[in-house]
Amino acid sequence: MVGSGCYCRRGPGRGDKCQRRALFKKTCSFLAVFFYVRYAVSYRDLEAIMAERGADVDHATLSRWVVKFSPMVAAESQRRTSATSRSWRIDETHIKVKGVWTYLYRAVDKRGRTLDFMLFEHRDEAAATGFFARALTNNGWPKKVVIDKSGANLAGLETLNWRLILQGWFWLIDICCVKYLNNIIKQDHRFIKARKRGSVRNAEKSSFRENRIRSII
Repeated sequence: MVGSGCYCRRGPGRGDKCQRRALFKKTCSFLAVFFYVRYAVSYRDLEAIMAERGADVDHATLSRWVVKFSPMVAAESQRRTSATSRSWRIDETHIKVKGVWTYLYRAVDKRGRTLDFMLFEHRDEAAATGFFARALTNNGWPKKVVIDKSGANLAGLETLNWRLILQGWFWLIDICCVKYLNNIIKQDHRFIKARKRGSVRNAEKSSFRENRIRSII
């Protein structure tokens, strides 16, 4: 799959410039990062996976690659996202990150594809409003948003609608509080939690944690 194409060619001398640069092509580094964030493997397992593909790279180097390149992988994934449905499902779930319980807010379209997410310390109107504003900025305006009977989520969406009215914009978001319509995202929470156990708990920085989760979902 990767083979010897992962390597730069070594020069004859110890001081060769290629030795002072990265020994691996960036595509190889990105592939390793993709494996790590997509399949929630350990660095030791990833070292073995890359060795099977002809890339002899140490697990410590893989760790540095993940920290350095995961934001780029996440950004590229977001850039390649195709046009989304205008019917969204939004929900939040409680997950533990580095021993601290946080709320993971997620938005998916009606096909179940993740549109956006954010981590918050609290589940309240301010958190819901902040998440909705970010999701709208990144994905455009939905025609309908389905939520459960969470008062915070309802208040957050109503706040956005009032802001639109005050700005003279009357194409408001249709808020649909029907629990069973949100089953697609609620069932997906279990998948996210299972993947998170092997991927988020070892993150060292909050921005890195977000990039890890973004690459996973």
